[in-house]
Amino acid sequence: MNPSDIPSIVQRIADALIRRDQRLASAESCTGGLVAKLLTDRPGSSAWFERGLITYTNQAKQDLLGVAPAIFRDHGAVSGECVAAMAQGLLERAPVDWALSVSGVAGPGGGSADKPVGTVWLGWAQRGDAASTQRFQFDGDREAVRAAAALQALSGLLQRLAS
Repeated sequence: MNPSDIPSIVQRIADALIRRDQRLASAESCTGGLVAKLLTDRPGSSAWFERGLITYTNQAKQDLLGVAPAIFRDHGAVSGECVAAMAQGLLERAPVDWALSVSGVAGPGGGSADKPVGTVWLGWAQRGDAASTQRFQFDGDREAVRAAAALQALSGLLQRLAS
């Protein structure tokens, strides 16, 4: 997978959502809206993309998505539990069928022994189903980590739409 695949991935996501008459929203932290930007680069995306939230701080995740403070205390913002709660919270607050969520450590600082720079958790949820989450470890500088996370988020969504 490389960045040149993005337009094709987005087209396939759009086609799948339109075919199903479904809509998508995103909740992003470390990618800072990059996922939403890539989706809305496609003309006509308002037919299937409803909204994108940048919930960069824990407070924003609590206020806008309803992530419980206990999740941050027990697991941290960069965790499967957090991105699952972000996706589920977005589904509860938006008139959409799918939610995608991202939280990670893009760097150059902020990493730890158990969550080094490049650690990213992604979450995907379809209305009526539990969220699925996956941890990734991306290499490179801040820009490379954010780009890889966005690309993987889109690819993971496409896989779920195809199944």
